[in-house]
Amino acid sequence: MNHRSSRHLALAKLLLDAVPHESALLRDEVRPQQCRHDHDANGRPDTDRRADRVEQHDLDNRYDQKPEEEPRANTHTDNVVRPPMAPNDQSYAVSRVPYYFAPMELRDLPSVDALANTIAASSDLPLAIVTKACQDSLDAARQALIDGRYSDPESIAFERLADIEAAKPTHVINATGVLLHTNLGRAPLNVNIAASWGHAAAAAGNVEMDVRTGRRSSRSDYLRALIPTVTAAEDGFAVNNNAGALLLALASVAGHGGRVAVSRGELIEIGGSFRLPDLMAASGATLVEVGTTNRTRLADFEAVAGSVDAILKVHPSNYRVEGFQEEASYAGLAGLATANGIPFIADIGSGLIDESTPWLSNGDRSWLSSEPGVRQTVASGADIVLFSGDKLLGGPQAGILVGTAEAVQKAAKHPIARAVRLDGPAIAAVAATLELYADQRVLEIPFWAMASLDTAQIEARAQAVLDGTSGAQIVDGHSLPGAGSVPGATLPTKLIKLPGSADTAYLALANHQPPIISSRRNESAVLDLRSVIPEDDSHVAEAVRELLG
Repeated sequence: MNHRSSRHLALAKLLLDAVPHESALLRDEVRPQQCRHDHDANGRPDTDRRADRVEQHDLDNRYDQKPEEEPRANTHTDNVVRPPMAPNDQSYAVSRVPYYFAPMELRDLPSVDALANTIAASSDLPLAIVTKACQDSLDAARQALIDGRYSDPESIAFERLADIEAAKPTHVINATGVLLHTNLGRAPLNVNIAASWGHAAAAAGNVEMDVRTGRRSSRSDYLRALIPTVTAAEDGFAVNNNAGALLLALASVAGHGGRVAVSRGELIEIGGSFRLPDLMAASGATLVEVGTTNRTRLADFEAVAGSVDAILKVHPSNYRVEGFQEEASYAGLAGLATANGIPFIADIGSGLIDESTPWLSNGDRSWLSSEPGVRQTVASGADIVLFSGDKLLGGPQAGILVGTAEAVQKAAKHPIARAVRLDGPAIAAVAATLELYADQRVLEIPFWAMASLDTAQIEARAQAVLDGTSGAQIVDGHSLPGAGSVPGATLPTKLIKLPGSADTAYLALANHQPPIISSRRNESAVLDLRSVIPEDDSHVAEAVRELLG
């Protein structure tokens, strides 16, 4: 919403706050008084006469009333819609006669078109959205008036449209220090990968065609050639997200009605109320719980291995269990599944390709110490390994299935595979991300570029952002990997600590164009440039200068 419409919204709220909301006042105090003076010859309320009389009453009377005095019966001088004025301002003083508030009547409500045309002039939203909001607002206002309550349809419409405008997709700058911020879209894409996505979306592509022959091909052909070179698996392809990958793996490998053993400590719930037992039920699989919340041994799985159709291990997201705890290893479960002739599904979630992270060279790896790698999990003997594309892999949203040729082929042929398949542009972006791994250019992926920064580099950028300003400080802090990846791990960083109210600073930065999203820590707003793409530092500097004056 532009600045003009924002001012309109602020004014509408001011007007709404300025009028009495007590339905008793409208029903029991105002209307009996109006009936004696404000009706036309036909007995109907005369709103013009009523408005004229209100204009002639003493609008300055509120300044003569002592704070401790109770309002006089049947009068209301404290809720006049007027601009603020000084106590000795006589510009509105007319006569000291008590006046009565004149509420809106049903007949005063504007038409949908009239209200929509008025608001559309100051809104960037499509007219159809504005019109629908106005219709809903008029319905709400009409019901409020019938119930004897004050209501302003224009104010309601502006508020509803402000909520819609805030939800409209837009570019923001992530200065929270959470590198994979789920609410801000998780992994930012390499600019060339984003370009490949856009190019694939803007033109026809060889999604399912061999252009050499004109015959139909599979949309996964290139990924199934590329993925083994990166993951060391026999085969693999991608679907729309990791929940879709797990749904497909359970349905295809375990089968409808198949019994799947899972540790009680891994029956997870993640963002959006996604619960593993619910997804398993949707796949047609039957959950078999083993172990306890904090301790599940290999022996717990051995006890049921002869009566289940698959074993599933799920890496925790957004939490970790510490202290008196134990879990069965990937290698141990893979060996047990093989011995019993059943498949082992490993959902490692975050998508760390290689635990050794050779692309970090001499960088700090300690924050990744508990994170399972794709290559290592494949090597342990898992039949299918599942992981996200937009977490530690650093690519677009996707769910990637890799594993044995037999298990992957069963998943690819299952009917659910079509329901969760990727479109052409998403396939292009996943492929471009994996190519950076294949070419050993991983640090060109923004997530890994951010994670590999040392504090000296971040501090130098922070000093440049604050150049020419005063009041802010550079302090020690910690960044988070985010998106449920590496739960509990942090990275040392340098923060820009802004002076004054945390909420005031947050709102000022969020209202900048483009919006800059900070975080609030210890009652202060802070900016962490580790999660900011370096090309956006100039926008951060501009916003900070405006905030600090």
